[in-house]
Amino acid sequence: MKDFPYTESKDTRSGFGVGLHELGKSNPNVVALTADLTGSLKMDAFKKDFPERFFQVGIAEANMMGIAAGLTIGGKIPFTGTFANFSTGRVYDQIRQSIAYSDKNVKICASHAGVTLGEDGATHQILEDLGMMKMLPHMTVINPCDFNQTKAATIAIAEHEGPVYLRFGRPVVPNFTPADQKFEIGKAVMLNEGADVSIFATGHLVWKAILAGHLLAEKGIDAEIINIHTIKPLDAQAILESVRKTRCAVSAEEHQMNGGLGDSIAQLLSREEPLPLEMVAVNDSFGESGTPDQLMEKYGLMENDIVAAVERVLARKAK
Repeated sequence: MKDFPYTESKDTRSGFGVGLHELGKSNPNVVALTADLTGSLKMDAFKKDFPERFFQVGIAEANMMGIAAGLTIGGKIPFTGTFANFSTGRVYDQIRQSIAYSDKNVKICASHAGVTLGEDGATHQILEDLGMMKMLPHMTVINPCDFNQTKAATIAIAEHEGPVYLRFGRPVVPNFTPADQKFEIGKAVMLNEGADVSIFATGHLVWKAILAGHLLAEKGIDAEIINIHTIKPLDAQAILESVRKTRCAVSAEEHQMNGGLGDSIAQLLSREEPLPLEMVAVNDSFGESGTPDQLMEKYGLMENDIVAAVERVLARKAK
Protein backbone atom coordinates (compact mmCIF):
# COMPACT_ATOMS: atom_id res chain seq x y z
CA MET A 1 0.00 0.00 0.00
CA LYS A 2 1.45 3.34 -1.08
CA ASP A 3 2.04 6.16 1.38
CA PHE A 4 0.56 9.59 0.71
CA PRO A 5 2.59 12.05 2.77
CA TYR A 6 1.25 15.54 3.33
CA THR A 7 2.51 18.60 5.18
CA GLU A 8 -0.76 20.35 5.96
CA SER A 9 -4.52 20.00 6.19
CA LYS A 10 -6.76 22.53 4.49
CA ASP A 11 -10.45 22.98 3.78
CA THR A 12 -11.54 22.27 0.22
CA ARG A 13 -13.61 25.47 0.09
CA SER A 14 -10.33 27.42 0.33
CA GLY A 15 -9.09 25.54 -2.72
CA PHE A 16 -12.12 26.88 -4.55
CA GLY A 17 -11.39 30.42 -3.37
CA VAL A 18 -7.78 30.31 -4.56
CA GLY A 19 -8.76 28.75 -7.88
CA LEU A 20 -11.46 31.36 -8.46
CA HIS A 21 -9.01 34.18 -7.75
CA GLU A 22 -6.52 32.73 -10.24
CA LEU A 23 -9.27 32.57 -12.84
CA GLY A 24 -10.07 36.20 -12.15
CA LYS A 25 -6.52 37.10 -13.10
CA SER A 26 -6.33 34.90 -16.19
CA ASN A 27 -9.86 35.00 -17.68
CA PRO A 28 -11.69 38.33 -17.94
CA ASN A 29 -14.97 36.55 -18.74
CA VAL A 30 -15.12 34.86 -15.33
CA VAL A 31 -17.61 36.53 -13.00
CA ALA A 32 -18.65 35.52 -9.48
CA LEU A 33 -21.97 35.67 -7.66
CA THR A 34 -22.80 34.85 -4.07
CA ALA A 35 -25.89 34.80 -1.89
CA ASP A 36 -24.67 36.58 1.24
CA LEU A 37 -21.83 34.09 1.88
CA THR A 38 -18.70 35.72 0.47
CA GLY A 39 -16.50 34.76 3.42
CA SER A 40 -17.86 31.24 3.85
CA LEU A 41 -17.21 30.51 0.17
CA LYS A 42 -13.71 32.10 0.36
CA MET A 43 -14.57 34.55 -2.43
CA ASP A 44 -13.09 37.57 -0.64
CA ALA A 45 -9.93 37.80 -2.76
CA PHE A 46 -11.93 37.75 -6.00
CA LYS A 47 -14.27 40.41 -4.64
CA LYS A 48 -11.36 42.63 -3.57
CA ASP A 49 -9.41 42.45 -6.83
CA PHE A 50 -12.28 42.25 -9.32
CA PRO A 51 -15.18 44.19 -7.77
CA GLU A 52 -16.70 44.98 -11.16
CA ARG A 53 -17.07 41.24 -11.80
CA PHE A 54 -18.47 40.32 -8.38
CA PHE A 55 -22.20 40.31 -7.63
CA GLN A 56 -23.61 40.09 -4.11
CA VAL A 57 -27.26 39.14 -4.63
CA GLY A 58 -28.18 38.72 -0.96
CA ILE A 59 -30.25 35.87 0.42
CA ALA A 60 -31.93 35.29 -2.94
CA GLU A 61 -30.45 32.08 -4.31
CA ALA A 62 -33.10 31.51 -6.97
CA ASN A 63 -32.50 35.01 -8.30
CA MET A 64 -28.76 34.30 -8.32
CA MET A 65 -29.25 31.31 -10.62
CA GLY A 66 -31.41 33.36 -12.98
CA ILE A 67 -28.86 36.17 -13.10
CA ALA A 68 -26.06 33.65 -13.74
CA ALA A 69 -28.00 32.09 -16.61
CA GLY A 70 -28.53 35.54 -18.13
CA LEU A 71 -24.86 36.48 -17.83
CA THR A 72 -23.87 33.53 -20.04
CA ILE A 73 -25.80 35.05 -22.96
CA GLY A 74 -23.26 37.87 -23.02
CA GLY A 75 -20.33 35.46 -23.03
CA LYS A 76 -19.57 35.59 -19.32
CA ILE A 77 -18.63 32.50 -17.30
CA PRO A 78 -20.52 32.85 -14.00
CA PHE A 79 -19.44 31.02 -10.84
CA THR A 80 -22.20 30.97 -8.22
CA GLY A 81 -21.30 30.39 -4.58
CA THR A 82 -23.40 29.36 -1.60
CA PHE A 83 -23.93 26.34 0.67
CA ALA A 84 -24.64 23.05 -1.11
CA ASN A 85 -28.13 22.86 0.39
CA PHE A 86 -29.02 26.27 -1.01
CA SER A 87 -27.17 25.58 -4.29
CA THR A 88 -29.39 22.60 -5.09
CA GLY A 89 -32.42 21.90 -2.91
CA ARG A 90 -33.56 25.50 -2.61
CA VAL A 91 -33.12 26.35 -6.31
CA TYR A 92 -33.61 23.08 -8.17
CA ASP A 93 -36.39 24.44 -10.36
CA GLN A 94 -34.29 27.43 -11.45
CA ILE A 95 -31.30 25.19 -12.22
CA ARG A 96 -33.43 22.75 -14.18
CA GLN A 97 -35.37 25.31 -16.19
CA SER A 98 -32.92 28.19 -16.64
CA ILE A 99 -29.53 26.43 -16.66
CA ALA A 100 -29.63 22.70 -17.44
CA TYR A 101 -32.51 22.69 -19.93
CA SER A 102 -30.88 25.36 -22.08
CA ASP A 103 -27.33 24.09 -21.43
CA LYS A 104 -26.13 27.39 -19.98
CA ASN A 105 -22.44 27.76 -19.13
CA VAL A 106 -22.97 28.27 -15.39
CA LYS A 107 -20.62 26.86 -12.73
CA ILE A 108 -22.61 26.06 -9.58
CA CYS A 109 -20.07 25.96 -6.76
CA ALA A 110 -21.32 24.51 -3.50
CA SER A 111 -19.66 24.44 -0.09
CA HIS A 112 -20.59 22.93 3.29
CA ALA A 113 -21.87 19.67 1.80
CA GLY A 114 -22.46 16.46 3.73
CA VAL A 115 -22.44 15.68 7.44
CA THR A 116 -18.99 17.25 7.89
CA LEU A 117 -20.81 20.58 8.02
CA GLY A 118 -21.21 19.44 11.62
CA GLU A 119 -22.97 21.52 14.23
CA ASP A 120 -25.22 23.36 11.75
CA GLY A 121 -27.40 20.25 11.75
CA ALA A 122 -29.62 18.26 9.45
CA THR A 123 -31.35 21.17 7.71
CA HIS A 124 -28.02 22.32 6.27
CA GLN A 125 -26.28 18.95 5.80
CA ILE A 126 -27.53 18.08 2.36
CA LEU A 127 -26.83 14.47 1.43
CA GLU A 128 -28.90 14.32 -1.75
CA ASP A 129 -27.19 16.92 -3.91
CA LEU A 130 -25.01 14.67 -6.07
CA GLY A 131 -28.03 12.59 -7.01
CA MET A 132 -30.18 15.63 -7.73
CA MET A 133 -27.56 17.18 -9.98
CA LYS A 134 -26.39 14.07 -11.83
CA MET A 135 -29.96 13.37 -12.93
CA LEU A 136 -30.10 16.64 -14.86
CA PRO A 137 -29.25 16.32 -18.56
CA HIS A 138 -26.20 18.39 -19.62
CA MET A 139 -24.94 18.69 -16.01
CA THR A 140 -21.35 17.75 -15.11
CA VAL A 141 -20.90 16.80 -11.42
CA ILE A 142 -17.53 17.04 -9.64
CA ASN A 143 -16.59 16.22 -6.03
CA PRO A 144 -12.83 16.72 -5.40
CA CYS A 145 -10.97 15.30 -2.41
CA ASP A 146 -8.60 17.97 -1.08
CA PHE A 147 -7.47 21.62 -1.37
CA ASN A 148 -5.15 21.09 -4.33
CA GLN A 149 -7.65 19.06 -6.31
CA THR A 150 -10.46 21.53 -5.62
CA LYS A 151 -8.28 24.41 -6.82
CA ALA A 152 -7.38 22.49 -9.98
CA ALA A 153 -11.01 21.53 -10.60
CA THR A 154 -12.18 25.13 -10.19
CA ILE A 155 -9.71 26.27 -12.84
CA ALA A 156 -10.55 23.36 -15.16
CA ILE A 157 -14.31 23.88 -15.20
CA ALA A 158 -13.89 27.39 -16.60
CA GLU A 159 -12.62 25.77 -19.80
CA HIS A 160 -15.53 23.32 -19.94
CA GLU A 161 -18.50 24.49 -21.97
CA GLY A 162 -21.76 23.73 -20.18
CA PRO A 163 -23.23 23.66 -16.67
CA VAL A 164 -21.14 22.20 -13.85
CA TYR A 165 -21.90 21.35 -10.22
CA LEU A 166 -18.73 21.56 -8.10
CA ARG A 167 -19.07 20.26 -4.53
CA PHE A 168 -16.66 20.92 -1.66
CA GLY A 169 -16.67 21.32 2.11
CA ARG A 170 -15.83 23.21 5.29
CA PRO A 171 -13.60 20.88 7.39
CA VAL A 172 -9.84 20.75 7.04
CA VAL A 173 -8.63 17.51 5.47
CA PRO A 174 -5.17 16.24 4.48
CA ASN A 175 -3.91 18.02 1.37
CA PHE A 176 -2.08 15.18 -0.35
CA THR A 177 -2.63 15.46 -4.12
CA PRO A 178 -0.02 17.26 -6.27
CA ALA A 179 -0.09 21.06 -6.25
CA ASP A 180 0.70 21.12 -9.97
CA GLN A 181 -1.85 18.50 -11.03
CA LYS A 182 -3.81 18.76 -14.25
CA PHE A 183 -7.47 18.14 -13.50
CA GLU A 184 -9.20 16.07 -16.19
CA ILE A 185 -12.99 16.10 -16.00
CA GLY A 186 -14.32 12.54 -16.16
CA LYS A 187 -10.92 10.89 -15.63
CA ALA A 188 -10.55 8.84 -12.44
CA VAL A 189 -7.24 8.89 -10.57
CA MET A 190 -5.52 5.63 -9.64
CA LEU A 191 -4.10 6.00 -6.13
CA ASN A 192 -3.03 2.45 -5.35
CA GLU A 193 -3.03 -0.59 -7.59
CA GLY A 194 -4.26 -3.77 -5.95
CA ALA A 195 -5.53 -7.25 -6.75
CA ASP A 196 -8.13 -8.20 -4.14
CA VAL A 197 -10.80 -5.47 -4.09
CA SER A 198 -11.56 -2.18 -5.84
CA ILE A 199 -12.36 0.80 -3.60
CA PHE A 200 -13.96 3.73 -5.44
CA ALA A 201 -14.07 6.84 -3.26
CA THR A 202 -15.04 10.46 -3.77
CA GLY A 203 -14.65 13.73 -1.85
CA HIS A 204 -13.72 13.51 1.83
CA LEU A 205 -13.97 9.72 1.70
CA VAL A 206 -10.89 9.45 -0.54
CA TRP A 207 -8.57 10.02 2.43
CA LYS A 208 -10.64 7.60 4.51
CA ALA A 209 -10.16 5.03 1.75
CA ILE A 210 -6.39 5.52 1.89
CA LEU A 211 -6.43 4.98 5.65
CA ALA A 212 -8.57 1.89 5.10
CA GLY A 213 -6.07 0.64 2.53
CA HIS A 214 -3.32 0.63 5.15
CA LEU A 215 -5.54 -1.22 7.63
CA LEU A 216 -6.43 -3.77 4.96
CA ALA A 217 -2.76 -4.25 4.06
CA GLU A 218 -2.10 -5.21 7.69
CA LYS A 219 -4.71 -7.94 7.19
CA GLY A 220 -3.03 -9.13 3.99
CA ILE A 221 -5.71 -7.61 1.72
CA ASP A 222 -4.40 -5.82 -1.37
CA ALA A 223 -6.82 -2.98 -2.15
CA GLU A 224 -6.97 -1.01 -5.37
CA ILE A 225 -8.00 2.56 -4.52
CA ILE A 226 -9.36 4.94 -7.14
CA ASN A 227 -10.38 8.56 -6.68
CA ILE A 228 -13.63 9.17 -8.56
CA HIS A 229 -13.66 12.97 -8.46
CA THR A 230 -16.13 13.23 -11.34
CA ILE A 231 -19.49 11.66 -10.60
CA LYS A 232 -20.82 12.58 -14.04
CA PRO A 233 -19.53 11.79 -16.60
CA LEU A 234 -18.45 8.63 -14.79
CA ASP A 235 -15.16 7.05 -15.83
CA ALA A 236 -16.74 3.73 -16.77
CA GLN A 237 -13.56 2.43 -18.39
CA ALA A 238 -11.47 2.86 -15.23
CA ILE A 239 -14.13 1.24 -13.06
CA LEU A 240 -14.64 -1.74 -15.34
CA GLU A 241 -10.92 -2.32 -15.82
CA SER A 242 -10.47 -2.39 -12.06
CA VAL A 243 -13.35 -4.72 -11.20
CA ARG A 244 -12.50 -7.11 -14.00
CA LYS A 245 -9.20 -7.59 -12.19
CA THR A 246 -10.39 -7.65 -8.56
CA ARG A 247 -13.89 -9.15 -9.13
CA CYS A 248 -15.52 -7.08 -6.36
CA ALA A 249 -15.90 -3.45 -5.31
CA VAL A 250 -16.66 -0.99 -2.51
CA SER A 251 -17.86 2.58 -3.03
CA ALA A 252 -17.34 5.29 -0.41
CA GLU A 253 -18.98 8.72 -0.26
CA GLU A 254 -20.35 11.37 2.09
CA HIS A 255 -23.80 11.24 0.53
CA GLN A 256 -26.99 9.25 0.55
CA MET A 257 -26.61 5.68 -0.66
CA ASN A 258 -29.53 6.34 -3.00
CA GLY A 259 -28.47 8.48 -5.92
CA GLY A 260 -24.77 8.84 -5.20
CA LEU A 261 -21.53 7.41 -6.56
CA GLY A 262 -22.32 3.88 -5.42
CA ASP A 263 -25.67 4.07 -7.19
CA SER A 264 -23.93 5.04 -10.46
CA ILE A 265 -21.39 2.23 -10.09
CA ALA A 266 -24.16 -0.28 -9.36
CA GLN A 267 -25.97 0.73 -12.54
CA LEU A 268 -22.76 0.36 -14.54
CA LEU A 269 -21.93 -3.06 -13.10
CA SER A 270 -25.48 -4.35 -13.59
CA ARG A 271 -25.20 -3.54 -17.29
CA GLU A 272 -21.60 -4.47 -18.00
CA GLU A 273 -20.08 -6.68 -15.30
CA PRO A 274 -22.40 -8.00 -12.56
CA LEU A 275 -20.11 -8.40 -9.53
CA PRO A 276 -20.45 -7.95 -5.74
CA LEU A 277 -20.60 -4.31 -4.60
CA GLU A 278 -20.83 -2.85 -1.09
CA MET A 279 -21.62 0.83 -0.51
CA VAL A 280 -20.26 3.00 2.30
CA ALA A 281 -22.69 5.92 2.46
CA VAL A 282 -25.50 7.37 4.55
CA ASN A 283 -28.35 4.86 4.51
CA ASP A 284 -31.63 6.73 3.94
CA SER A 285 -31.22 9.15 6.82
CA PHE A 286 -30.94 12.85 7.52
CA GLY A 287 -27.98 14.06 9.55
CA GLU A 288 -28.01 15.81 12.92
CA SER A 289 -25.99 18.27 14.97
CA GLY A 290 -22.55 17.15 16.13
CA THR A 291 -18.88 17.49 15.35
CA PRO A 292 -17.80 16.30 11.91
CA ASP A 293 -15.91 13.33 13.37
CA GLN A 294 -18.83 12.31 15.57
CA LEU A 295 -21.19 12.36 12.61
CA MET A 296 -18.82 10.57 10.26
CA GLU A 297 -18.53 7.81 12.84
CA LYS A 298 -22.25 7.63 13.63
CA TYR A 299 -23.26 7.42 9.98
CA GLY A 300 -20.64 4.81 9.08
CA LEU A 301 -18.26 6.90 7.00
CA MET A 302 -14.92 6.15 8.69
CA GLU A 303 -11.98 4.04 7.53
CA ASN A 304 -13.10 1.16 9.75
CA ASP A 305 -16.46 1.19 7.97
CA ILE A 306 -14.68 0.86 4.62
CA VAL A 307 -12.64 -2.05 6.01
CA ALA A 308 -15.83 -3.76 7.16
CA ALA A 309 -17.42 -3.25 3.75
CA VAL A 310 -14.36 -4.78 2.08
CA GLU A 311 -14.58 -7.82 4.35
CA ARG A 312 -18.26 -8.24 3.49
CA VAL A 313 -17.71 -7.99 -0.24
CA LEU A 314 -14.77 -10.39 -0.13
CA ALA A 315 -17.00 -12.92 1.66
CA ARG A 316 -19.60 -12.54 -1.11
CA LYS A 317 -16.89 -12.88 -3.74
CA ALA A 318 -15.70 -16.15 -2.19
CA LYS A 319 -19.14 -17.81 -2.40
